[in-house]
Amino acid sequence: MEQFRANAGQVGDGRYLLLTTTGARSGKQHTAILGYYPDGDRVLVVGSAGGSPRHPDWYHNLVANPEVTVETGLFTYPATAVVLRGAERDDVFARLVEADPGWGEYQSRTTRTLPVVALARQAGPPSGGGGSYGELLRRIHTAFRRELALIRTEVASSGTAGLGAQLRINCLTLCQGLHNHHTGESVALFPALAQQRPELAGAIATLQAEHEQIAVLLEELEKQLSNPAPDLLVQVDRLIDALIAHLDYEEAQLLPHL
Repeated sequence: MEQFRANAGQVGDGRYLLLTTTGARSGKQHTAILGYYPDGDRVLVVGSAGGSPRHPDWYHNLVANPEVTVETGLFTYPATAVVLRGAERDDVFARLVEADPGWGEYQSRTTRTLPVVALARQAGPPSGGGGSYGELLRRIHTAFRRELALIRTEVASSGTAGLGAQLRINCLTLCQGLHNHHTGESVALFPALAQQRPELAGAIATLQAEHEQIAVLLEELEKQLSNPAPDLLVQVDRLIDALIAHLDYEEAQLLPHL
């Protein structure tokens, strides 16, 4: 956890979060570091405890009190924990085992059913922006850069095995996040800046045009995800190259004014 917080949430090459729960008996705050998976507007964690015969303490805590806090390293937000049950749990767990067979190995070590928990962010902005919109924008961009790098690695390593269900969701979640972010910029941020800073008109026009170009790339990627072609990695690289260039240009042009 010290490494997580010191490196703004970057630990190795995986996706990790800090989950803070309230002790079921003590009422005290307890924090655990967990691997997670994107799942649309929520994230998924597994109560594996390394295949232990007992559920981890954090799981007992959130069953007693589902109001939790999630830290990504870049942002912190309150969330509601929902334990998946029945067919939904089984379908999601199978998807996660396909993405990482280690979950299946943990399940084979114990007679208990490993719980799968969805963490749904509560309404309201996350904390961690540092007080300025410029710092908030920088953190959002950092999160996108990290996820792009992870997805690129995952697509490249999928090879002839094909695109797994969880990897499709990772990609679609990223696409939706980028779409929402760019829509917010185009509708709110850019018009406000253009009014306050007329000298930015040219840069903003360029950024708007890039949003339209990236939207086309996102749409093409989403179509490919339903029926992946052998050149999927080429499409992913096209998107990444365009996005990184866009983020770099946007920061260079706008951060001094934010």
